[in-house]
Amino acid sequence: MKKEEIRKYFDQIAGKRDRWKEKNRYYHDEIEKLLGFLVPGGASVLEVGCATGDILAALDPASGKGIDLSEKMIELARAKYPRLRFESGDVESMVEGEPFDYIILSDVIGYLDDVQRAIGELHKTTHERSRVIITYYNYLWEPVMRLAEALRLKQRQPFLNWLAPADLDNLLRLAGFETVKRGERLLFPVYIPLISTVLNRYVAKLPFIRKLCLVHYLVARPMPRGKKPDARPTVSVIIPARNEKGNIENAVKRLPAFGGRTEIIFVEGHSKDGTFEEIERVKAAHPERDIKIMKQDGKGKGDAVRKGLDAASGDILMILDADLTVPPEDLPKFYRALSSGAGDFINCSRLVYQLENESMRILNIFGNKFFGLMFSWLLDQRIKDTLCGTKALWKSDYEKIRRGRSFFGDFDPFGDYDLLFGAAKLNLKIVDLPIRYQARVYGSTQISRFTHGWLLLRMCFFAMRKIKFI
Repeated sequence: MKKEEIRKYFDQIAGKRDRWKEKNRYYHDEIEKLLGFLVPGGASVLEVGCATGDILAALDPASGKGIDLSEKMIELARAKYPRLRFESGDVESMVEGEPFDYIILSDVIGYLDDVQRAIGELHKTTHERSRVIITYYNYLWEPVMRLAEALRLKQRQPFLNWLAPADLDNLLRLAGFETVKRGERLLFPVYIPLISTVLNRYVAKLPFIRKLCLVHYLVARPMPRGKKPDARPTVSVIIPARNEKGNIENAVKRLPAFGGRTEIIFVEGHSKDGTFEEIERVKAAHPERDIKIMKQDGKGKGDAVRKGLDAASGDILMILDADLTVPPEDLPKFYRALSSGAGDFINCSRLVYQLENESMRILNIFGNKFFGLMFSWLLDQRIKDTLCGTKALWKSDYEKIRRGRSFFGDFDPFGDYDLLFGAAKLNLKIVDLPIRYQARVYGSTQISRFTHGWLLLRMCFFAMRKIKFI
């Protein structure tokens, strides 16, 4: 169908849309639930192909706008939701306009005449932190869809573009976007009490089976264009330290000065070896470094990490473990990866290069690999090493994670998963950065393989409940 035929088709079905939608209420409710999870509160949202505006209204955005090719659909949307803005328009010939945090194309790309051009036009309404969310149906379901139409269980529609996930990834790259994460939804799109819940919430999320779901979705971001040469974001490096007296001076001496300013924040956690006094001595001995000292009120590494992050003043926030098994000299790599736009959240990976002798025990290696695979599945982004303490993110993103903590609650004793889960919930692009992991030169590990292994399993079950099985 040509574009004018598509316009006429939607004008003709506009008055019937609500009736058909009510007939397939379960499907539409699940799509709205998915988008409600992906789009945080307080965001500005543009919906392309908004039809009568139900999805946009369900998201309740701080600022919302819908566009659709069909003027009849737009008339109905304005009547239903007068507080939102709706305009008749063609995504394949957008005009420059206000940038939105989120742009949604739900069940739209199958109708587009030129998908690459349409996606490329979205740059006119995005900023560098915008996210594009696309939902589209799995073409394996085409025979089932046609049968449902013949039985008058769903509204008839024209034949649509056949786009596999790899096709859409390619078109996004060609149009200047990159996929952040993707997933699937709805193995059984009809509501039967209990059966639909079990199949769609749990079975549909399992490896291999998930590929049979009716709906594919993905989140994409504009490809980074790089920072201006004169842009030098400031940095805060948070170093939680408990019984690490022998590593404190090396941490300061070996940590390079980089960015516009490098702030070092030590958070000391009830040490018994004189770590706090050593931090005070090192600070006095190095007046050329911007060093802040904090004494932990609560207990556990997670509490120390959050205390340091909350007090940091830099544009970029980093965490460095005081055992120095991650070389401080590598932190500029994290800075370059983040400031160049290669990722929104830089995660340290110790499992690429050969490990230094005695830096990690064999059982820990297998545990790290297992949890890497598990969290890659849970978060729908590839994460090779979830247990490395070194991470880097923008302070502005950390503030969003902190504001959204009520979604997850106070659950993380380590400090890593609060950030990883929050980054995934915000659709930040998580990028692994390999480092050469080194053995300790002072002190002993504070990790208990079995106790902490059990805690990590609890983190997995927690993520299943809060992120995966929704």
